[in-house]
Parts: sequence; C-alpha cells; structure tokens
Amino acid sequence: MTTDSPVTKAVAQIENTKLKVQTPYEKVCDNINNDEGYAQDLAQGKRIGFYSLREDLGSGNFSRVKMGVHTLTKDKVAVKIYNKLKLDAKTQRFLSREISSMEKLHHPNTVRLYEVIETFSKLYLIMEFANGGELSSKISTEGKLSQKTTKRIFCQIVAALDHMHKKNIIHRDLKAENVFISGLCVVKVGDFGFSTCASFDTALTTFCGSPPYAAPELFKDDYYLGPYVDIWALGILLYFMVTGVMPFRAETVGKLKKSILNGLYIMPDFLPDNCKYLIRKILQLIPKNRFTLEQIKRCKWLQGETFPLDEASCNTHPPNIDLCNEEELEARCCLEELGVPLDNGTNTTMDVRSKITGTYRIVLHRKQKEKSELDINLLQNEASYTRKKNTKSKVCTIL
Repeated sequence: MTTDSPVTKAVAQIENTKLKVQTPYEKVCDNINNDEGYAQDLAQGKRIGFYSLREDLGSGNFSRVKMGVHTLTKDKVAVKIYNKLKLDAKTQRFLSREISSMEKLHHPNTVRLYEVIETFSKLYLIMEFANGGELSSKISTEGKLSQKTTKRIFCQIVAALDHMHKKNIIHRDLKAENVFISGLCVVKVGDFGFSTCASFDTALTTFCGSPPYAAPELFKDDYYLGPYVDIWALGILLYFMVTGVMPFRAETVGKLKKSILNGLYIMPDFLPDNCKYLIRKILQLIPKNRFTLEQIKRCKWLQGETFPLDEASCNTHPPNIDLCNEEELEARCCLEELGVPLDNGTNTTMDVRSKITGTYRIVLHRKQKEKSELDINLLQNEASYTRKKNTKSKVCTIL
C-alpha cells in the first residue's frame, strides 16, 4: 500500500485528529456553539458569554447584580443586568454614560468594567467583584468605624473622586451604598449610573442621587456645578462613617429638604476637633466655600495618611508585545496558555464588547492587584524592620 493511497491518507487524517487537542479557549467556544446544556443555562439566565451566573448581589431601579465566574480564568466578577425592553430613553442615556465613564477610569479604588455583552432583550455589564459587600451594610450592622479605619477608607474615596474629576467625570450618586469593600480596609467606588462628563464650570440641571446625600443647591430650581455636589456627598459619607448615623434625617423628603437647606446638624462630642473641623468645612451651604479635594488631602485630620495613585497602566486592550510592561506581559502569557488568540500587534478592533478584551482585562487586573499587594507587604516589612532596628539601636545606646 503506497503512502499516497486513499486509505493511508484517511488513516493519517484520523490520527492527526486524535493528536489534535483543543485548547481551553477552543473547548469553551465549542460548548457555547454546540452544547445543549449551555443553551439551557443561557435560556434560564444561568450563563452569558464566558460567564456562569450565580447568586444575586443586589438590585436597583433598572437593574440587578449577580455574581459570575469566568469559565476560563475562574475569576469572580459582578454582572449587572439591564432589561432593555424596560428602559426608557432617559435611562438608556444614563446607561450609555455609565459605560463611557467606567471606560475612562483607571484607579485602584474605582470598580473596573471588563466587558459588555448585549442580547436582544438584555444588556450585561461585567465588572470587578468586591466580596465584602456595601460599606453601608457594614456600618448599619456593626456601627460606626474606628478613626483609623475611617481615615484609610476615606483617603481611598477621596483619591478615587479626585481621579474622576480630573477625567471630567461627575459621579452624582456618591453614597455608602455605592462604596464596595474588596479587602481589609480596601474599598471601591462604583455604580456610575448617574455619572456624567462635565468640566468644572459646566452648569448641570438634572437632580440625581439619594436625597440624604443631596447638596442644598440640588433642592433649588437652578443649576448646579458637579464637583461641589460630589464634595458635599463626600462630607455626608464621612459623617456617616465616623458616627454611624446620617447628619440630616427626617420622616419625609420635604422635611429632609428643609433640614439640608438650613444646614443644621449635631456634631457628636466624641469626634476629634480636627475631624469636626473637616466635616464643617465640607458641609458648607455655599458651594464655593466648601473645601476642595486638595484642601481635604492637606487637612490636619488626615496628616500622615496616603492617597492611592492612578493606575500606571491604562492599556485596556492587549498592546503590542514589544510595548508591554511586566503585568501586561504576564497577562498575555496567561491568555496564550489558555489558547486565547492574540494579535502580536495592537488590535484596534478589540473593544469592551469583545470576549477576548474582557478576558484580558480580568487577568491583567488580577496581576496588577497581586503586584500592588506584594508592594504593600514589602513596604510593611521594610517599615517593621526599620522600627526593630531603631529600637535595638536605642537599647544599645542606653546600655
């Protein structure tokens, strides 16, 4: 039998097929396209794209949030689900702004957007998962935070808000329910559904956010400036963290409005004077009299605290392999091991609606967090070593 006979070719083809092993990426894609179980899970709302959907995490006026797990990387994510058939034109505009705002933000204390998946009736935002839940739930359950914990968390929120404002993004719904705990004294600001892009002096007119956090100017039939509204909400949030209660409370929105416009609230005696001073300087009725974010950073109460910086890397798509930094290169290698097809050049066609982009962002963010945690541990160990060394030196001098 010659090597060119039809039988030989058929046998060789069968052997080659046996030898060819699917990559993890190919297996998942094959299941998505051909597996009946996947189709059933999709129909029952148990899966979307590369993500299996688990328990509910919360719900809002127009959406609900579930925990998800990426089939390939096994990373946990938060999946915000919108029913497109129930969205009016105004809500659709807010949703578009939410996606746009999250795409522009690259800060360790803002919730990351990984991917957007759209079907005929649903829109899914695949986001960073914070396993500690809402800051509001923690305070409501456990009571006010300690001064030390409050300072550390507050600095992260201030840094995140500063990053937003430098990007001309106004949050407009800053509150404890939209601050999520992702680690020991580590928080993420999220829910950009009411956010908008506006410069510092742009006049805004739409009332947004929660009434207890609303600035006085929002209750007047006039325009307002976004940054001042965010800073007022920051002051309300600070008061809530250090006292466990809200500064302005009332049985009705009308009474709450009157209380806020009067600017009258009780300052507990147990608060340090420099903390009271900061709260008063933020909760000023006249917007231009409020402390700026820079003034907040320099206040006495926060002396010695650090404010997290913006992420060094803003490559949200796999960059050219020759331009990768350490974390990006590790993320590319991880995806290549999974069999995810990557272009060695910059793939400009990839966007937030690409499953490859989503997978890359998830892995890259994990690598960035691992490096950040390593850097923190190294700094803590170095500080501990320095303290021990200084202590020994003092003892020797005394002897």
